[in-house]
Amino acid sequence: MPYAPTVEPPQYGLTALAEQLLPVLYRHRLMTTGQLHRLLQPHVVHPTYLRRQLTRLRERGLVDAVVRNRGGGQGQQAWYCTPAGADVVEAARELTARPYRMTEHNASSQLQEHTLAVNDTGIAFVEAARAAGHDCGPLDWEPEVAHRFRDGEARADDDAFLTPDAVLSYVQRNGPRATAITYFLEIDRATEGPAQLADKLRAYARYQTYVPTAPVASRGRPDTGGEAWRGRYATFPLVLFVLTGATEAAMMRRAADVRALAAADARLRRAAHRLPAGITTLRQLQKFGPWEPVVTPVFGNNATPTNALSYAQS
Repeated sequence: MPYAPTVEPPQYGLTALAEQLLPVLYRHRLMTTGQLHRLLQPHVVHPTYLRRQLTRLRERGLVDAVVRNRGGGQGQQAWYCTPAGADVVEAARELTARPYRMTEHNASSQLQEHTLAVNDTGIAFVEAARAAGHDCGPLDWEPEVAHRFRDGEARADDDAFLTPDAVLSYVQRNGPRATAITYFLEIDRATEGPAQLADKLRAYARYQTYVPTAPVASRGRPDTGGEAWRGRYATFPLVLFVLTGATEAAMMRRAADVRALAAADARLRRAAHRLPAGITTLRQLQKFGPWEPVVTPVFGNNATPTNALSYAQS
């Protein structure tokens, strides 16, 4: 979607680019200079002006940075909003306020590469939208959106939360026709076994059929008289597992293992006809984009890769 600056604090005298940087860093928690360049100034060859604006925001105490300590971009700076910067964004009331605050410790922790991989995935969709004339902008994915559910497998008074790594919104345009798509993104850096990915798939299957009782539905969510997800989404989001952190061959084996576990699980077999789930690699998303055949359906006998919309219709 067209992106307009949302922060206008005259007391800081921010430039238009700086006004874009603050909400992006607030929402996405941690981004490298290279990621910000691709997201906000893809038409500029060298991010000299971008770096200058980040430096000025840092001098004003609104952002800070740590050194990336792992991954292919090791040694580059990774930026985040300070509490003062978060206050500026929240005062504009253009984004949903989030209690999470990035700190220097968290920005340098083992979560660093996972957070950056989530944002690399979002940027891959933004770049694909630009190339295809679709709509997906710098603020169209949001990390760790909690979805509350409780079913027969949970204890009484025990709240359960499904928390995707990110929820991403995308509008695919084909002439006058527009298709709005929402994704539940799950980024796997080869730090968990395939069984843990299958567990996440079961959680999505449970959430898809979860119908709140009346007292639960009254806690800040509209009572739709049906499944809880209908209070948030027009259609159930597509679940997309994005693999990274290993060789391509290892990730293909991992994808095959997840498919095998899904086929062997009776509960997941029952959900297969209704739960849209696919699996791909970050490398393929970045190289080819989501509208090429890079996504393997999790369910079914046909493991032929398709694009990031068609796998839900397989």
